[in-house]
Amino acid sequence: MTKKQKKMLVRILLSAAMLLGLHFLPIEGLWRFILYLIPYLTIGYDILRKAWKGIRNKQIFDENFLMAIATVGAMLQGVLQGGDYVEAIAVMLFYQIGELFQSYAVGKSRKNISALMDIRPDYANIETDGTLEQVDPEEVPVGSIIVVQPGEKVPIDGVVTEGASSLNTSALTGESLPRDVTAGDEIISGCINLTGVLRIQTTREFGESTVSKVLDLVENASSRKSKSEDFISKFARIYTPAVCFGALFLAVVPPVFGLLFGSGANFSQWLYRALTFLVASCPCALVISIPLSFFAGIGGASTQGILVKGSNYLEALSKTGWVVFDKTGTLTQGVFEVSAIHQQGTAYTGDQLIEYAALAESASSHPISKSLQRAYGGEIDRSRVTDIQEISGCGVMAKVDDIPVAAGNDKLMERLHISCSPCHLVGTVIHMAIAGEYAGHIVISDLIKPTAPAAMEALKAAGVKKTVMLTGDASRVAQQVAKELKVDEVCAELLPGDKVAQVERLLEEKPEKLKLAFVGDGINDAPVLSRADIGIAMGAMGSDAAIEAADIVLMDDDPMKIAKAIKISRKCLGIVYQNTVFAIAVKLLALILVACGAANMWMAIFADVGVMVLAVLNAIRALFVKKL
Repeated sequence: MTKKQKKMLVRILLSAAMLLGLHFLPIEGLWRFILYLIPYLTIGYDILRKAWKGIRNKQIFDENFLMAIATVGAMLQGVLQGGDYVEAIAVMLFYQIGELFQSYAVGKSRKNISALMDIRPDYANIETDGTLEQVDPEEVPVGSIIVVQPGEKVPIDGVVTEGASSLNTSALTGESLPRDVTAGDEIISGCINLTGVLRIQTTREFGESTVSKVLDLVENASSRKSKSEDFISKFARIYTPAVCFGALFLAVVPPVFGLLFGSGANFSQWLYRALTFLVASCPCALVISIPLSFFAGIGGASTQGILVKGSNYLEALSKTGWVVFDKTGTLTQGVFEVSAIHQQGTAYTGDQLIEYAALAESASSHPISKSLQRAYGGEIDRSRVTDIQEISGCGVMAKVDDIPVAAGNDKLMERLHISCSPCHLVGTVIHMAIAGEYAGHIVISDLIKPTAPAAMEALKAAGVKKTVMLTGDASRVAQQVAKELKVDEVCAELLPGDKVAQVERLLEEKPEKLKLAFVGDGINDAPVLSRADIGIAMGAMGSDAAIEAADIVLMDDDPMKIAKAIKISRKCLGIVYQNTVFAIAVKLLALILVACGAANMWMAIFADVGVMVLAVLNAIRALFVKKL
């Protein structure tokens, strides 16, 4: 419990004890009112103060105003009816009990999320004269060498320069299996070092590191409100004044009507009903439980390595009917390996083709270029390469040792008017033209992710109606991958701009009530991620482009997380709808019963505090998503 919650608990117990003690004292008149006023002010002074501030700031109609008017009115009615103040104090007492419970429940859910997302590092180790000095991570400049010992969090993104270890990435990815790293591997902040000592050269400042961006996303997700939350806010703005005027109507119109038409004017009875009406009408259950449901849903998703930027995106995700995928790095591993070399004629050997291709592609960071450089195996001498020209969607042209070299697909060969030989193998085919002559081709293969087939089945089971794959790869390769994964539609040989056009076409074709999600690697697909109804970045650990462009970021590259994210969103929205219907239905029933004289103040208390407690308990269920 926080200090504030403990203070509230003391006030509740003290007021309850005073109320119980006063029940046995035979005191009447003014002294009775004064003595009962003490527990009333003890338990309700903060509500009265908030209500007064609201009146002064011209923000009158809220739950504090309702409770203040209802209980002050009940105290005054007690004066008129001979000293019955118990109900007024009991109403305030039970209301504060409900507020305490709500505060504790929200705090508990925040602690659960914080514990599971406990990735913020407290310090960084800098080695000075053979000893380790703990410093604030924000003070460590880029390029520094930091030391991470077993059991410590990695404080800043960097590259391992010395050591080997296993990392616990569960707080970031939700996965329990450790990740092994050695010298030369990139490493991100927020992981926990499990075994060996690591020396890491930092590549970012602390504020730009993955851990800071992840925490910022989770903490600020509540600023983007869903339609459900907007509805509740608008509903409360109309509902609260309406019930205030409704209570005023009950207090004045029926007794005046009775007075005019001779049926009796029982002002005291109708005033009691009006005050009870105000207590029953308090919209706490809706105002508190709906945002709490989304907060818990976003927090639960983050513990599974799914970062949702706002409750509006969580709500949209629940309506996902079409899912569009990028291929490379999303459905496939994105780890390309040279699987075959077919030379044309005897002018160049296979090793020479690889050498020329690796040198021509040396300026590119594309996975295919990296695979060619790995296959070459030697040190890339950039001084041998000049006049590099990258042609989007086609390939690369350059001069290697002053010899013109072209490495790319069929389109590049057509552009150069060079006839090329087809390949019978399935894979990405890099055609090579050296000195203006066709020299052969290199086949590069990309493996399908082990979980991709099961992910497609999980999406269908989750109610996704259509899956589409967009890729710049060759049609034959794309069709083969689509066939293995049972993707409904595939579009191949696309330029980056073509992907946007295809997504716009699909947005027009899909049913209006369904949402379209695009899943990409978050680096090259930023325009498409922004254009889709929901942008989901895969394999985004440490990717700035992913975090910026996507609405939802998956902290590992497992496509199974997409179906899980949809299930989490639907569970959360289900809880929101349950709380909305339940709270409104109970409130309306209670208000009707109160207006008809069939419900007293105690039933009104249940309609307020009881419904709020039940709704909050239901909302917290959105936090538990591990078994979905």
